[in-house]
Amino acid sequence: MSKIDHSLFNADKHALEKEYEICPKCGSELVVKHSKNGAFLGCANYPTCDYMRAFAHHESNEIKVLDDAPCPECGRALVIRNGRYGMFIGCTGYPECDFIVHEEEEQADSLPQCPKCNKGHLQKRQNKYGKFFYACDAYPKCKYSLNQYPVAHQCEQCDWPVMVQKKRAGKAMLQCPQKACQHMIEDPYESQ
Repeated sequence: MSKIDHSLFNADKHALEKEYEICPKCGSELVVKHSKNGAFLGCANYPTCDYMRAFAHHESNEIKVLDDAPCPECGRALVIRNGRYGMFIGCTGYPECDFIVHEEEEQADSLPQCPKCNKGHLQKRQNKYGKFFYACDAYPKCKYSLNQYPVAHQCEQCDWPVMVQKKRAGKAMLQCPQKACQHMIEDPYESQ
């Protein structure tokens, strides 16, 4: 960790450092405006002039080329880029090669089948607040969902085919998600 590449931490100038920027369309002053998606610069002459732009402009969205890491699809070097949703690693051959390194996610076959409809499979989803949950992929026909990681293990008391992983007093446990049951056992899959 002693070799830190400080070129990755260069900060762009903030839009508010320029006090009196003018609108390129009409010549009025640009002011800070707010929307549900965040703050932006907009023309003070709105609605007559509809000019707006984001605070940060990225002169170069390529941050650093990784010469020692070839793309698995085309063999060109990979690059760290700053995109709309943050930093990511992609191929330098874009748009011919659209390879992007994704975070490791659970495979769909590792999650169990939906116990309610027995047609769909449970899959990991994210709500608008960034929290993860597990829901049936046959939505909207099946609205079954769980907040904890589901495991294909039949409950010994109620015979429900799925249990969820929990931690109780530092121990890994499996709990039945049925409100009427809530049966708990030690997780037999924890050591695997």
